[in-house]
Amino acid sequence: MAAIVTGGASGLGAATAAMLAEKGARVAVIDLVASVAANAKEIGGLGILADVSEAESLARAFGQARDAHGPARVLVNCAGILGSAKAFDRDHEPLALDHFAQVIAVNLIGTFNAIRLAAADMAGLEALTDGERGVVINTASVSAFEGQIGQPAYSASKGGIVAMTLPLAREFARHGIRVVSIAPGPFRTPMLDGAPSSLVDDIVADVPYPARLGEPEEFAALVEHICANRMLNGATLRLDAALRLPPK
Repeated sequence: MAAIVTGGASGLGAATAAMLAEKGARVAVIDLVASVAANAKEIGGLGILADVSEAESLARAFGQARDAHGPARVLVNCAGILGSAKAFDRDHEPLALDHFAQVIAVNLIGTFNAIRLAAADMAGLEALTDGERGVVINTASVSAFEGQIGQPAYSASKGGIVAMTLPLAREFARHGIRVVSIAPGPFRTPMLDGAPSSLVDDIVADVPYPARLGEPEEFAALVEHICANRMLNGATLRLDAALRLPPK
């Protein structure tokens, strides 16, 4: 079985790619960091440098993955950026529109870009049990539901992922392709590695139980279960230890 993981060179994506490789999948890791080839090699996978927000760049990457491993039956979208900023600053200067557009381009358009390419390949595969041909798993966020001050772009991008999950699952149903999204809370990833310990403590203080950051392997474990459980389709699953984000 072939699998593609975007944003798979670090964090949630790296843990997911490692889990899929351990389960015997031929894994292609797509990322925009220069270390993607070396990181993928560690798990016996193929690392491809590409930008998920650019149509031609990602199409070439999918072509390389297809040539090496065949069409993927599993796509996991983990590529994303944070990009926190308010709509205007203290001097009432509006936020540069490019900032908002970049977050939407990477998180939302990049996710759909990968979905459209993967699903087109999956539709031509031989049907397996229950007629299944493939599964698409996206990374949303709890910010899609309780976006905080300074997160209009990030929340909009993740909310868009949640909103397109069901219509895509309905569209792909006749082809035997499932679409599921995961909305994680705060996880131990490179996005938080450089944050001050006081900030991490503040984040963890709002998490009911277990009161800690999630581990990337716990995200990967849910991906594994989604792949195995064909009744999971068209849904967004919160993975947040009962966290509900406060306004700030």
